Formats: sequence, C-alpha cells, structure tokens
Amino acid sequence: MRFPMTAWLLVLLAFGAHAAEPDRRIAITIDDLPWQRMDKTPAADLPLRHAQLMAQLKQAGVPVVGFVNEGKLEIDGQVQPARVAMLRDWREAGYELGNHTRGHLDLHAVGLPAFQQDVLDGERTLRPLLAERGQVPRWFRHPYLRAGRTPEERAALSAFLDQHGYRIAPVTVDNGEWVWAFAYANVLDGQPDTPERAATLERLRRGYVPYMLNKVDYYERQSQALLGYALPQVWLLHANELNAVAYADLVAGVQRRGYRVVTLDEAMRDPAYARGEDGYNGRYGPSWLHRWAMAEKKPKDFYAGEPEVPGWVLQLAGVASE
Repeated sequence: MRFPMTAWLLVLLAFGAHAAEPDRRIAITIDDLPWQRMDKTPAADLPLRHAQLMAQLKQAGVPVVGFVNEGKLEIDGQVQPARVAMLRDWREAGYELGNHTRGHLDLHAVGLPAFQQDVLDGERTLRPLLAERGQVPRWFRHPYLRAGRTPEERAALSAFLDQHGYRIAPVTVDNGEWVWAFAYANVLDGQPDTPERAATLERLRRGYVPYMLNKVDYYERQSQALLGYALPQVWLLHANELNAVAYADLVAGVQRRGYRVVTLDEAMRDPAYARGEDGYNGRYGPSWLHRWAMAEKKPKDFYAGEPEVPGWVLQLAGVASE
C-alpha cells in the first residue's frame, strides 16, 4: 500500500511536533512541616487536616521531599509526641524529610552564626527520627529562600551545610501559594459555617490551581529563554489547609501539561544547578532561575509577565502583596 505524498507529510509533521516537545520534569517540595500555621490552627482540627493532606499525597502518588521546622514540634519548649507522629506519618509513607531550620529564621536578619545554630537546632528531633530507619537528613531549604546577601556569605553557608551532610534544595517555580493558603485558612477558621463561607472556600480552591499551573508555565518559558531548554523544575508548596484539599488536583494539572513528577535527586542532576544560588545579593528570595538571570545581567523586561495573586485573595489573606 502506498500513501499519497500529503499523507507522508502529515506523518512527518506529526513526528516533528512530537519530537520537539520539551522533556518536562518537576520535583515537588513541601515546606513548614509538620504544619505551616501550627500556632494558629485550632488544635482540635489539626489531626483531621493533617490526615486530609496525607490522603491527598497518597492520591497523587508522586515523590515529595518535606522540609521540617522543628520549632513547630514544640509547645513552651517541649516537644509534643503527637506532632512528631505527624512527621513519622510522612516518613512511613515513603517521603523524604529535610531540614528547614528550627525557627524559620531569616538569614539576612539574624546573621550567619545565629542561622547556623538554627540549622543544627533543626535536626535535634529530625536526625534521630530518620535514624530509626537508617536514614539521615540530606536536603536543606532556606527559609524565605534567603541564601545570603554577598557571595562570601553564601559560600560560607554552603560550606557549613556541606560539612554537616546537607545539599541545598533550590526553588525554581516560586509562587504566592502561601497567600492563597492564608486566605483559605482565614476563611475556614474565621467565618461562620454558612453557604457563603463554603462558596468562598470553593472559589479559592478553584482559583488556586490554575494560578499555580500558570506559574509553572511562566517558569518553563523563563527556563527556555535563559537556558534554551526546559529545566527539570523544583516546585515550592507548604503543608497547609489549602493543599489538604487541592494538592492532588495540582499534581493532576501539571501532569496534564506533560510533566513527569520526579525525585529531587533526579531534577538536581541537571547541570544548570551547578550554578548554585549565586547571582542575587538583594534581601528577598527569588527563583533560582531569576538569580541566574541576574548573574547574566538580563534586562528588566526579561522578568515580565509573571502571574500575580489577585487582589481579592490578598485581601482575604490580610497581606499587601506576595
């Protein structure tokens, strides 16, 4: 059987389009374990919300690294076994746990010596917890993504972390997820249980997922523009009420976009990550892609077009900006 020329052209065009598809991969990280707003969450509601998040993680069925703030395990300086059990749930489910410091301190505010001590204080419970299964904490995540305001400070912190067996977990897909989560929690805990509250919670959940996926799209474009290919991304999320109802939808959405969710180890094998966190000396914590762009002195318009949190969400969250 012989195909007409037009049929062969269609086959070749289809093959070419498929071959041109980028290799989309993304690693998911979840900060502020065991729970983001621990002190503001009603104690009676915490077990159910934690169980909901664990169920969402199981439903999504993809690898995750969770980052622990050990200060959230304590009440008045005393470690609470029920909160440690929340971390044990993560470990038993097969998720890796990393160090996010004890007190979620801002390196730029407290200075390097105090910050280094907070890193060590952030493994007093975590390290023996993992040792129960022959594991050690390997990954470190900077609070606020603030990694140092000078090359010397960043180098000193990196050397300290390396000395203690840690590898820095970068973030490329940065976002205002925490704003949506604060808004959701404020409505959930601060408004009477009415149809209006239910409608607002659903509006937040439905708006959150496309916002987050638009952020993934944006940083894929930034990667293509800066590196010439689709970098295996690292996505930042938090352990909170919103992800306890929306996480599986987020993962399904990114998979529909052609992404494979991979381990942080696999993502970090990309040679771009050898650039480290250098390139940014300001007081904030931007995406690693933007740090690298700053190191290359990209013009201001390179950063244009990033999706923003809508004003109505900022208002519900009680914050001025993301």
